[in-house]
Amino acid sequence: MKQVTIYTDGACSGNPGPGGWGAILRYGDAEKVLSGGEPETTNNRMELQGVIHALQALKEPCAVELWSDSRYVVDALEKGWAQGWRAHGWRKPDKKPALNQDLWEILLPLTETHTVRCHWVKGHAENEYNNRCDALAVQEREKFT
Repeated sequence: MKQVTIYTDGACSGNPGPGGWGAILRYGDAEKVLSGGEPETTNNRMELQGVIHALQALKEPCAVELWSDSRYVVDALEKGWAQGWRAHGWRKPDKKPALNQDLWEILLPLTETHTVRCHWVKGHAENEYNNRCDALAVQEREKFT
């Protein structure tokens, strides 16, 4: 199985408001850069979109090291929260609806196709790739402001 490292980030001006996402995929010496945005969205949706688009770009099942500064994404995947929400009809333990169900319904099958290990990275710190993803996300967000 190919080993791929993915960095993602999302940005939003207002929450909701215009937003963008960025992703960098690294395989050996090869690098693929992806980005996109929406005129009216939330920060968490942009974080999810970055991960979704990065995983969708893989052409075969891969072992993925996913780096994100989103506790929402990392914890929901690593701690099994999102899988629990799905198993309970998209309800959280407090019986309230889980947010962003439409995106989780896309993301969870992708995490089952690939072997994904999530890592949280401090945003706006010393991680070159997270900073590049942030710049991509902001650049995409600015297209809508």
